[in-house]
Amino acid sequence: QVQLVESGGGLVQPGGSLRLSCAASGRTGSTYAMGWFRQAPRKEREFVAAISWIGLNTYYADSVKGRFTISRDNAKNTVYLQMNSLKPEDTAVYYCAATRSAIATRYVDDYAYWGQGTQVTVSS
Repeated sequence: QVQLVESGGGLVQPGGSLRLSCAASGRTGSTYAMGWFRQAPRKEREFVAAISWIGLNTYYADSVKGRFTISRDNAKNTVYLQMNSLKPEDTAVYYCAATRSAIATRYVDDYAYWGQGTQVTVSS
């Protein structure tokens, strides 16, 4: 089992930045890719970004490409999502997730472990 806890969400004005963190605990000795997803009210959960175990491979949704950056520090068992140039449409609950393999993926069904989510609100 892997437990995931997100932090760093909050209220930010359009054009602003936030950095989300996701701390993993439990069976962190295993190799696993990580991802960020988000879910806005009345919408399905959608892929945001993913990173492989080693961190060499990253993937982004088209809607965040060039604005968001995913990274990880395996020594700290933590993955990050740096979000710049935020827009009102980025408002959602953001979830951290972990797979059971080292390969990054954008598909929600590939993720076995999920955090509780952190709210990000972009509004003036």
